Amino acid sequence: MKLEILRSCPDFIRDFLTYNETIKGKSSRSVEGYYIDLRTFFRYMLLIRGKVDKGTEFDKIDISSADKELVRSVTVSDLYAFMVFCKEELGNNTATRARKTSTLRIFFRYMSVQTHQIENNPAELLESPKVKQSLPKHLTLENSLELLNAVDGANMQRDYCILTLFLNCGLRLSELCGLNLSDISGDGTMTVTGKGNKERMVYLNDSCLAALKNYLAVRPNEGIPATERNALFISRNHRRISPKTVQHIVKTYLERAGLGDKGFSTHKLRHTAATLMYQHGNVDIRVLKDILGHANLGTTQIYTHVSDKQIKKAVDSNPLSSVKSKK
Repeated sequence: MKLEILRSCPDFIRDFLTYNETIKGKSSRSVEGYYIDLRTFFRYMLLIRGKVDKGTEFDKIDISSADKELVRSVTVSDLYAFMVFCKEELGNNTATRARKTSTLRIFFRYMSVQTHQIENNPAELLESPKVKQSLPKHLTLENSLELLNAVDGANMQRDYCILTLFLNCGLRLSELCGLNLSDISGDGTMTVTGKGNKERMVYLNDSCLAALKNYLAVRPNEGIPATERNALFISRNHRRISPKTVQHIVKTYLERAGLGDKGFSTHKLRHTAATLMYQHGNVDIRVLKDILGHANLGTTQIYTHVSDKQIKKAVDSNPLSSVKSKK
């Protein structure tokens, strides 16, 4: 957790953030998100309770004066009013408000049920705004082949291996950059460290094994600092490859493949892997959940969308599809 966060919030919020990072195993990014949401909420509470000097800009409100008495005074009406404020004054969309609702639920459950610092949980009945589920943007099978075929240049083996692991294993960007040589096992599996430092085992198919073999044959071994010698992917500076570099690599080959203006990105390759496995491999959604390292099945279910071709095929498969009127 960043030092400026620890210094800028009341003890009860700091304890909540520390608990989620150390005990619950939440990532630093998730914890920082909790902090930002709670800072916004307590700025709002201090404002409507008249504890802020007139003329103070909302973004400049210091929440260090927030105390447990303020927490105890919060009602479910305050929470809904806050959501209206987020929509009308802050311009938050539905997804952002839903995330803030989730943060408030987790926080007030911690304060009431887990640590008994307050008697009642005002967020217990707080409903989340319904977020419209949009289909995850992904490359088609043809797009994926075009992307792989576009790989060339001095780092061809490394870059091809990176794209292959993205498209076959559905790795997150941080997971790929964090891969070590020791994560690759001789039995054709790979250990991946995901969110919250949770490890999962991924089976490597023939394409992944071949790409890894070709890359490892040319992977630099000299001039790498001792602390980074175990890193699987090495940059031109002989350091562990950075997320920024990988994003640049992906962007470069998307452009070469003529896909640069389609809204694709590194994370879309993860969506692509999941979609291809589900649509072409008939993979069970529960198996896909484990492959992707999702904490719950609901997250994985965004990949159960169907394509137009599948819809047409389903309609055409109806035994009555060829029956025509005799009149």
